[in-house]
Amino acid sequence: MPFKTLDQLDPKNKRILVRIDLNVPMENGKVSDATRIERIIPTIRELADKGGKVILLSHFGRPKGVDLSQTLEPIAAALASALGRPIAFADDCIGEKAEAAVAHLSGGEILCLENTRFHKGEEKNDPDFVAALAKLGDAYVNDAFSAAHRAHASTEGLAHHLPAYAGRTMQAELEALDKALGDPARPVAAIVGGAKVSSKLDLLGNLIAKVDILIIGGGMANTFLFAEGSPVGKSLCERDLAETAREIMAKAKTIGCEIILPVDAVAAREFKAQAPSRVVAVDDVEDDEMILDAGPETVRLINAKLDLAKTLVWNGPVGAFELTPFDAGTVGIAKHAAARAGSGKLVAVGGGGDTVSALNHAGVVGDMTYVSTAGGAFLEWMEGKPLPGVEALQKRN
Repeated sequence: MPFKTLDQLDPKNKRILVRIDLNVPMENGKVSDATRIERIIPTIRELADKGGKVILLSHFGRPKGVDLSQTLEPIAAALASALGRPIAFADDCIGEKAEAAVAHLSGGEILCLENTRFHKGEEKNDPDFVAALAKLGDAYVNDAFSAAHRAHASTEGLAHHLPAYAGRTMQAELEALDKALGDPARPVAAIVGGAKVSSKLDLLGNLIAKVDILIIGGGMANTFLFAEGSPVGKSLCERDLAETAREIMAKAKTIGCEIILPVDAVAAREFKAQAPSRVVAVDDVEDDEMILDAGPETVRLINAKLDLAKTLVWNGPVGAFELTPFDAGTVGIAKHAAARAGSGKLVAVGGGGDTVSALNHAGVVGDMTYVSTAGGAFLEWMEGKPLPGVEALQKRN
């Protein structure tokens, strides 16, 4: 890999600044989804077990200055519980309080510093703030791929001040992404779903140049169907982007990327769970109907294409999976992809936004090759954009 990992770091009795992502969902003061917490435990445990003085850095929310409603303290407690060992907490991430807390650390102990975004210098990547953070450590480990698309002090700036390494989660993510689009086994298929074409124009433009089969689903597919002249009724559809959709399809044809659109759909007159619905051909949607899921023929078509592929990148569901029975398309495709991944026939990488929720809903997260919890960073990577947090690690070598 073009960066150093924990294999090259001897943390014993060193102060290790570890950038993690504790920006987790909270309900009634408690963590409601611990996926990100579970992912970072291996790095923290390894560094502590090897005698490092582990100092955790993270942001949480979007505070404007110090805002104790967005303190990391309860999340640090949840992390300690999941880790099975104590984690000290400091009321600031720089200055006297942070320095005193770090000074009290012994090898193998763990400290969590307060929300880095309590300081304006974090998001500005301010040199003075970076220097104040760097003063606390002897080495820097970035294990927060999900924040790697931001050139902030704790995600990018620190890598230029201290010996810098990728944590185990960062390493696993980058290795999986390299398998998916960096140097993939071909043919490569991509599933792109979700609501709007407008939010994924860069993504589609990058993918048609990199994949062999581009499968478009969800609300996005309606815009492409409309562009081809199919009636979409009351479906979510960006009619003003019809010409853009036609341009994307024309470019894909020119460079040899096969685009797969729905051939049938599950349509309903109401957007609610258990709403009366029917399976229709995509050219038979009535004016008062909306497309809420891929139909069974479409699922069979997509699964047949996945049988030909050796690599799959998935971003976005193919229907309103939150509402039964409009989850059937996403679940059917997810189970098929996971089965092929489990048998070693497909490298299947998913991530970004609703994708993780959809794959969880289908019960296949553990069977996919890799599922990224990174959200925005995963999407920007799929768009082919440079990620400052990753580039900073690479430049240190």
